[in-house]
Amino acid sequence: MTELLQNLILGLLLSGVYALAAAGLTLIFGVMRVINIAHGAFLILSAYITYALWNGLGIDPLLSILITTPVVFALGWLTYRTVVSPLRNAPMASTVLLTFGLALVLEAAMGTIWGNDSITIRPAYADQSFLVGSLFLPKSQVYGGAVAVLVLVTLWLVLTKTWLGRSIRAAAVNPSGAQLVGIKVASVGALVFALGIAAAGAGGAIVGVMYPFVPGAHYQWIARLLAIVVLGGMGSMGGAVLGALMFGVAETLTSAYVSPSWATAVPYLIVFAVLLFRPQGLLGSRLREDAVAA
Repeated sequence: MTELLQNLILGLLLSGVYALAAAGLTLIFGVMRVINIAHGAFLILSAYITYALWNGLGIDPLLSILITTPVVFALGWLTYRTVVSPLRNAPMASTVLLTFGLALVLEAAMGTIWGNDSITIRPAYADQSFLVGSLFLPKSQVYGGAVAVLVLVTLWLVLTKTWLGRSIRAAAVNPSGAQLVGIKVASVGALVFALGIAAAGAGGAIVGVMYPFVPGAHYQWIARLLAIVVLGGMGSMGGAVLGALMFGVAETLTSAYVSPSWATAVPYLIVFAVLLFRPQGLLGSRLREDAVAA
């Protein structure tokens, strides 16, 4: 029973990191109908920036989120203005190809700057654990999960309690109506894309502490994040959190009780099973083709 409880807690902590990264991806899709294949590449780029700050300046990797998140936000805003905006109203397939090409460019840039060897960020607490009764909880996962939840709650407050959040929701539901009441939909689009990338940036700093990474690791992460978003329902923030919870717990329990080699496969089997009965995802709604093209 103790082992099961410990694995459930570790799964929930992991789910927080997944939810944070997936929230940015689903936010971009929900408002802009853009599937950002470069999302995983920005996440890994943030992990490398975190590594540079830790290795070069000695800044704690989790505290460095205060630096990496604004930097990645700025990169997201610049990327939207220069690369994504011209294809804003193009078919969805065009933006998929565009962001995939962007992911390849980012991968090449990371390989050129930092090389292709595996990197691990090992702060002083990396090998330490909290002892709670008979439970051993790694400090890096506890700290990482707590920071992920904090950033996720902050993002939720921005989206639900601020004028920017109301503008984002209005632009997502009815872009034409939003323009009529004075909302600059194009500017909102840039901010949404930058916010989504910033969420990936915060997640990347945490991922760098929890996992080794190389430039090509973004393929693994975009596959995982897309599965979570599709499981929860494209465009649904609540669905992304729920999908991340299911994904993280399933991955942890499979690794502990079946085999680590199956830890990647089983969560995807759950995604397939859910989509057989609910193609729009757990909390998603069916999307009309004319709505996508609008």
